[in-house]
Amino acid sequence: MTNKQSVAIAFATLAVEALSFSTPLPLSSQQRRPALSLSVSQSTPTIAKSSENDDVPWWKEFQLNDAALPASVLSDFPILTDTSFNSEGQLINAATAEGETKRLIYLDSAATSQKPTAVTDALTNYYVKYNSNVHRGAHALSREATSLYEQARDKVCSFINTFNRNEIVFTSGATEAINLVASSLSCTSSYYEKDWMRLVEGDEIIISEAEHHSNIVPWQMAAAKTGAVLKYVPLRSDGEFDLKAFEELLSPKTKFVSVQHVSNVMGTINPVASIVKLVRSKSPEAKIMLDACQSVPHTIVDVQTLDVDFLAASGHKMCGPTGIGFLWGRESLLNKLAPYMGGGEMIDQVFMENSTYAPAPARFEAGTPPIAQAVGLGSAIDYLNKIGMERIHDYEMELAQYLHKRLNDVKGVTVLGPPVGVERAALCAFVCDGVHPSDLSTFLDGEGVAIRAGHHCCQPLHRALGYSHSARASLYFYNTKEDVDGFIRVLEETLDFFRGLEGGDEEGEEDGFVPLF
Repeated sequence: MTNKQSVAIAFATLAVEALSFSTPLPLSSQQRRPALSLSVSQSTPTIAKSSENDDVPWWKEFQLNDAALPASVLSDFPILTDTSFNSEGQLINAATAEGETKRLIYLDSAATSQKPTAVTDALTNYYVKYNSNVHRGAHALSREATSLYEQARDKVCSFINTFNRNEIVFTSGATEAINLVASSLSCTSSYYEKDWMRLVEGDEIIISEAEHHSNIVPWQMAAAKTGAVLKYVPLRSDGEFDLKAFEELLSPKTKFVSVQHVSNVMGTINPVASIVKLVRSKSPEAKIMLDACQSVPHTIVDVQTLDVDFLAASGHKMCGPTGIGFLWGRESLLNKLAPYMGGGEMIDQVFMENSTYAPAPARFEAGTPPIAQAVGLGSAIDYLNKIGMERIHDYEMELAQYLHKRLNDVKGVTVLGPPVGVERAALCAFVCDGVHPSDLSTFLDGEGVAIRAGHHCCQPLHRALGYSHSARASLYFYNTKEDVDGFIRVLEETLDFFRGLEGGDEEGEEDGFVPLF
């Protein structure tokens, strides 16, 4: 019995109803918008064939321009070099493994990146040598911990080119950063001070249908609390941001716009400059927030050039620890936001009748902050800067194009988002004829390939496309051409296996497998 056969039997025994041999949970005709069903372009990408031999697949001799990049960093990520799987798909130690093994192919960096030893060492070093609370003690350990924590803030400032260090607020992640702004704008009238920014009834908030839930739900809550009206830019059939529809939504009532920089499903890179220009001209009082979770780790992000008002990012997607992220906001605007949480550190004076509050960033960092995580994030920024963000961006763009073209060549696969030839982020969400994404990812996992399956916290986007779920392969600078090739090989084998379940291949062979259904 092969590994696929044993996995299939076990999987079917646990969840018979989960095996679906139709298109991944399509929505009903009433729910689906036919006009938004994506089609995949068959145009030829700029990746050229390196061989004149027509019998040799183009990808076999294709070479990346900077293949030296992942080769130079892989040793910094032990989880990528030391993780293996046995023939049953179980995790094993590569150093002590016996018999046939499979190496890990990690294609889930859009969910979280792996961490280099420089970051894990920084975390350990902090706890072993400097562990103490910050801002609260005169002793040597507290001074050193405070210095490391504030150095991390300075590193973030430099990384995204802020105007000054008071504009960076450490949070638990981008989700908290967005919630912080939305909640502060929703403060009640009894809590409201005259110079604070606040949403009121009739104000309008604009987001897009492609947003992550973290950039939808907080604004729904803010609208419900304040009576503001939440509007959204509908998804365009090619995945691109609909500037015409956006312009039509803008009005003097628009007070806040919050959109993503890069889609975590479509890979779309939004035209931020055009968005900002439209807002400044048609709704000059509106403030703009950018969800930069999928851009800050992968390219140069300069808030002064972007000209937005707020930006949220996660540390764990940029080689940093989990539990850390940051909000950037213009200092003048941060100081007009109501406090998000009350407690120590965020106050100026406390009386039994009332309290006054510290200016940013302390106003939004109540209690003991994520000190070790901030130190780890600072180390991650050092690591990325050592490689160079421009180099990372250029390498990923080429690898992304290669992944997209290879996926388009796979029979029965539809890639969501912009067509081949249009610049996109280093990720591809896709659906496969006859195989549910969850089934697909389970089988790929058994072969050592880690991808993500689900709605990727983007249910409205998937609903607009007519799917409930998709699979997603996402890349980072430590991924290689061989990772993509290994993924495609296993994907094709798995799809062939599922086609066999439906009635065997064209020659009637079923690899010895007797279907259970």
